[in-house]
Amino acid sequence: MSNKTRSFSAHTHNTSCTRTHQIGALLLLTATFFFTRLFDQSFPPSPCNLDQERPSSNVNLRVAKTDDGGHLLWPERGYGSHLSLKIYVYSENEIDGLKHLLYGRDGTVSTNACLKGQWGSQVKIHKLLLESRFRTRKKEEADLFFVPSYVKCVRMLGGLNDKEINQTYVKVLSQMPYFRRSGGRDHIFVFPSGAGAHLFKSWATYINRSIILTPEGDRTDKRDTSAFNTWKDIIIPGNVDDGMTKAGATVVQPLPLSKRKYLANYLGRAQNKVGRLKLIELAKKYGDKLECPELQFSGSNKLGRVEYFQHLRNAKFCLAPRGESSWTLRFYESFFVECVPVILSDQVELPFQNVIDYTQISIKLPSTLIGPELLEYLASIPDEVIEGMIARGRQLRCLWVYAPDSEPCSTMRAIMWELQRKVRQFHHSAETFWLHNGSIVNRDLVEFTNWKPPMPLP
Repeated sequence: MSNKTRSFSAHTHNTSCTRTHQIGALLLLTATFFFTRLFDQSFPPSPCNLDQERPSSNVNLRVAKTDDGGHLLWPERGYGSHLSLKIYVYSENEIDGLKHLLYGRDGTVSTNACLKGQWGSQVKIHKLLLESRFRTRKKEEADLFFVPSYVKCVRMLGGLNDKEINQTYVKVLSQMPYFRRSGGRDHIFVFPSGAGAHLFKSWATYINRSIILTPEGDRTDKRDTSAFNTWKDIIIPGNVDDGMTKAGATVVQPLPLSKRKYLANYLGRAQNKVGRLKLIELAKKYGDKLECPELQFSGSNKLGRVEYFQHLRNAKFCLAPRGESSWTLRFYESFFVECVPVILSDQVELPFQNVIDYTQISIKLPSTLIGPELLEYLASIPDEVIEGMIARGRQLRCLWVYAPDSEPCSTMRAIMWELQRKVRQFHHSAETFWLHNGSIVNRDLVEFTNWKPPMPLP
């Protein structure tokens, strides 16, 4: 027998599992659990939480980490113990061309028109940052810079075409010395649709290092690649109708599970997408279990706002397949009508995963699993389990509400925590240099304070 064989045999013999070993392992596990609990209770909870101003309702520990008061904890590692950052918001009047990205070439696109649906997040984030306590009016002290744009809305309403959007962005960026200083690393852009940053065709050349806020990190809209980078960008919730997120009575109230007509529903357009076509065919065979009112979403049959939410609330599960900008919005809407969202999108990215355990409030299934087995699986879930998922989702849906960051729980407050992790002490780029006296200069050794636009890009 070789040495190698003898060595292996000896190791196997020494580690064989006897009943004595099993009993000892159980005792060790029990002791470890006891002392861990004792250790945890000996120290106060971390002050790093999303709700520092007032207590929130008790959040189930399996959904998100909380302290003893039920406050949602943001992880101290990588974020700090409290929010401390300064964001400069570019004014529409300080940069030539910026108004065009907000209101179109003729200034005819209204802000109110851009507040609807997914588009609304780009408007709300801008407006809420203008009112934020983290806003600074001094560029020299800013940690981050926000570039306002309603470009998705502007394009859809005919305010700018694709070529004009591209030219305008380049023009705007060339007038920003601070963008040049960091190569865009400390600049924030919002792209609130499936197209993402592809609305700016030259995004990969000019803002590939910038922080992009988008609700759909998995989307490419027939492009070869997504503009979303999980390491620098931030997934944000879609913009749910204000009538459903306001405090007090909403435009549509959830129904008790016992009064819901359907097991599941899918409300959307087919658009020749495989998953959605399968759902519509499934609904034709199992109309008593699955509602897919696809035809009601076109022409004069288009569902109104209230009617849409009335349909959505009439099922225990709300299906969210891949392939349309509104599907992610439906994921968030489901929490306000209190149906359990079922994700049928393999590449999905979800917001604030550092604090939320999505297995406790939603279901994700392979997109290939659209068939009778999908309905059989959902039907096998007891109502008490569904009620528990809904209850846990109810406690966290405040994170889908675009309210001021002064609120203890809101989308904006969560975004601030995520942005804080992006803050750098030092900023430089391939076109930034520094001298022995600490002065920042460009390639021609011109000090930063004397940089004059337009500056060459990238």
